[in-house]
Amino acid sequence: MRSMSLEAAAGKNPVSHVGKIYNVVAQRIADKIYQQVNGITEVYVEIVSQIGKPINEPKILNIEIIKDGELTGEVKNEVDAIAKEELSRITHITELILRGEVSLY
Repeated sequence: MRSMSLEAAAGKNPVSHVGKIYNVVAQRIADKIYQQVNGITEVYVEIVSQIGKPINEPKILNIEIIKDGELTGEVKNEVDAIAKEELSRITHITELILRGEVSLY
């Protein structure tokens, strides 16, 4: 059973709708991990917001990795760095959505 989202992308405000923004960020994190970390066969990213907290401080950021071989501390550090980088640029995601430069589904 693979994770999935029931978040509807259409019609949501890309400035303030956390679900729409988190869907894009989760996909970007997964794509970068898959492309940049050696031996990764699958990546699943889940992000959950918390009311009253900044969008770049999710309540939950869960990354599941399926990898050939051992999941070392070095790999965990690489994954963590990618996730932190993408979260630090989260306000830029709105601009990408508005310009049509990212896929929403």
